Amino acid sequence: MDKVVASAAEAVADVHDGASLAVGGFGLSGVPNVLIEAVYERGVAELGVVSNNCGAMDSGLAVLLAAGRIARVTGSYIGANKEFARQYLAGELEVELIPQGTLAERLRAGGCGIPAFYTPAGVGTQVAEGGLPWRYDGQGGVALASPAKEVREFEGTEYVLERGIRTDFALVRAAQGDRHGNLVFNKSARNFNPLAAMAGKVTIAEVEELVEPGELDPDRIHLPGIFVQRVIALTPAQAADKRIEKRTTR
Repeated sequence: MDKVVASAAEAVADVHDGASLAVGGFGLSGVPNVLIEAVYERGVAELGVVSNNCGAMDSGLAVLLAAGRIARVTGSYIGANKEFARQYLAGELEVELIPQGTLAERLRAGGCGIPAFYTPAGVGTQVAEGGLPWRYDGQGGVALASPAKEVREFEGTEYVLERGIRTDFALVRAAQGDRHGNLVFNKSARNFNPLAAMAGKVTIAEVEELVEPGELDPDRIHLPGIFVQRVIALTPAQAADKRIEKRTTR
């Protein structure tokens, strides 16, 4: 039951070329930076990433992106990541943009063993009808577009069929975790982290504070250890390393 491993390098030692990764975080909040850096140090490439966004301010997944290690991104937001936008428009990167709530539910469904579900989000748009550019040809044309999805009517309302997501690995960051893999997330860091963790076949969690089994109040646990296979304890310096994207105070 002790899922703690000695280092991030050991935790990601079996991440391979072409692996799919569900990665927690939103902007700079709750991003498993230490595990992402360990994946970078492994030198693996052609990765498929499922995450809300693909890093920000040259941190998080932006490290892998800038190194050309990511082949495909399933996410909701490109935002101010200029390198993400450049690679997408240049045809260097395949990108499946989907509604944010749909992404969250696809991850949760995959983790719950639900292969697909119907949602009204996207009905009447290219999300359902197909034609969203997944890959450009580098000349302004579309090399690969999204296919049409099944649409079905329930009680007079149309819904589009979306598939659950399962990935080879999941990388997440938690405020607290015990040796059994039970995790607690702090405030807004509880964004996509629990959902990404559920979707991974092998889920690896970096925790800011490692505690012994029984120390966490069961009512405070956000993600049970059944979804987590490996835990690494961050050093105090790693746990305190939290960047601010936009300062709003002096």
